[in-house]
Amino acid sequence: MSVITIDKKTGTPKYKQIIESIERAIMSGDLKKGDQLPSINTVRDAHNLSRDTVLAAFNELKTRGIIQSIVGKGYYVLNDSIAISQKVFLLFDELNSFKEDLYNSFVANLNSDIRVDIYFHHFNEDLFRNLIYENIGVYNYYVIMPANLKNTNLIIEKLPKEKVYILDQMHSELKQYAAIYQNFEEDIFSKLTEALPLIKKYSKIILHFSEKNQPLGMRKGFLKFCKSQHLEYEIISSLKDRMITKGEVYILPDDKNLLRVIKGMKTQKLMLSKDVGIISYNDTLLKEIVENGITTISTDFNYMGERLAQMILNNEQLHIENVNTLILRNSL
Repeated sequence: MSVITIDKKTGTPKYKQIIESIERAIMSGDLKKGDQLPSINTVRDAHNLSRDTVLAAFNELKTRGIIQSIVGKGYYVLNDSIAISQKVFLLFDELNSFKEDLYNSFVANLNSDIRVDIYFHHFNEDLFRNLIYENIGVYNYYVIMPANLKNTNLIIEKLPKEKVYILDQMHSELKQYAAIYQNFEEDIFSKLTEALPLIKKYSKIILHFSEKNQPLGMRKGFLKFCKSQHLEYEIISSLKDRMITKGEVYILPDDKNLLRVIKGMKTQKLMLSKDVGIISYNDTLLKEIVENGITTISTDFNYMGERLAQMILNNEQLHIENVNTLILRNSL
């Protein structure tokens, strides 16, 4: 019990004194990683405090990642670094090069005493639910990429509304939460309209679309564009074993299928831009170089990460649409 001292004559709140006592004990080495703390009731009785006062102190240390609670056993020192003031739960659907840019930008624009823990749900609703439920009350903020999973609002509503930030895809049932997102329906419609003079030289426009992984707004915006321009179109769920044909222009949301189309085009001895067109999603350095440049529709993921960090630091409860840009290159 000597690790916790309370001075009732000072103006410092008692729960803060408990926090400071534990921090000092960790810094001095009296408490080490893995050591058990006195129980809430023990601290309460020793210092004639309310249970809520002790619990408030332990919860703050828990949220900062300094201690952890183990059901049926008590509280233990989890981290011997007390520099962390806040923790952020960051839930991505998957990791790829542009989301890595988003993550790096987000972390770089936060204060150094804020820790970000990243998780992935891989478009699996059970995993999505479990990751959130297991971390309720553990973090100061929850940044969540719901992708196109259904009924995510029923899961996210278990979290404090003011601590939640929605990222990338925005569902209508999540509009009560702060968000920075892409308008996939409007973006694909407007960018294809911008590229229309080049698209018209092809006889057919094809969207590769996976209902599991791709935003539903992308499909809606594509159909809206094709019908408004009276274009022959096709939506396909797989490019495996598909023969690439002269006169087709492909819209490809993921990089694996970008490579498949390029390989299929070369197999048929077709020329990019002359015989086959490609519009890829999400710009990367590689797309500037491969085949003398691939046309892309892309948002600025570095800005998205930077703006998300500002929203958290400034406690902003906003809806911010991260705009897309059409980057014309050799592939169209």
